[in-house]
Amino acid sequence: MPYATAGDGTRLYWEASGSGAPLVFVHEYAGDYRSWEPQVRHFSRRYRCITFNSRGYPPSDVPTADAAYSQEIARDDVIAVLDAAGAAGDAKAHVIGHSMGAYTTLHVGLDFPNRCRSLTVAGCGWGSQPGTRATSVALARDIGEMFRKEGIAVAARKYADFAMRAQHRAKDPRGFEEFVRWMSEHSAEGHAFTMLNVQIKRPTIGELEPRLRTLSLPTLIVLGDEDDACVDGSLIMKRAIPNAGLLMLPCAGHTINSEEPAAFNSALADFLSAVENGRWRARPPLPASN
Repeated sequence: MPYATAGDGTRLYWEASGSGAPLVFVHEYAGDYRSWEPQVRHFSRRYRCITFNSRGYPPSDVPTADAAYSQEIARDDVIAVLDAAGAAGDAKAHVIGHSMGAYTTLHVGLDFPNRCRSLTVAGCGWGSQPGTRATSVALARDIGEMFRKEGIAVAARKYADFAMRAQHRAKDPRGFEEFVRWMSEHSAEGHAFTMLNVQIKRPTIGELEPRLRTLSLPTLIVLGDEDDACVDGSLIMKRAIPNAGLLMLPCAGHTINSEEPAAFNSALADFLSAVENGRWRARPPLPASN
């Protein structure tokens, strides 16, 4: 099994399929490298698709110290995976993240723009609604403690039943049960450490806004129109990032790449093609007035 080694020695499990320009996929809190299977099957025909499990998600290591988890560490872990997968130096990657992974994707783009060809940020913004910071922090703490106290099987089912995943459950019961089964194979301890040290402590999208205005990378923002917790953050990103485009899919929830794989893949394919051909122009300059 291939592993990348992070700066602190944590081992990160990764896989690669296909050949061509590298795409690295960064999974959400409730997911793992398998969550990207609809994308890997599609894009590995033209690209080198790299997936991995974040620290805390077996078969990656599960460190047992709070200090081993943070947004900055998660950012650096992506770079470690790229290096291990051979996407180093001039081989810039298209970085594609969902939810927790989308926050990490933003930080990779902000802090390592020389390693990125583009960013795709899907279902990003939980905890960023104006005036709800304290409520979000309290909920995140409750979620972390739920995984720690109730164990992975019970906590995974409760977490999967949150309203933001209702559309996925209704549209694709088979796929939704697979999602729950995969989450039930995770580490409860890893989930607790991740929620209490990454999600609860990371900056909100609003707090990142001044830095986002300096982000020049081509950026695609994707969300479902019923992913209420991510609407405000997505709009902030669209308005702040100079080279960003926003796609909102109708009657769709949070788990957007699994819930609507055909629409997600189509939009991502168009975006990647535009970037590769120098045709991504999210906000062209206005013509000079006479």
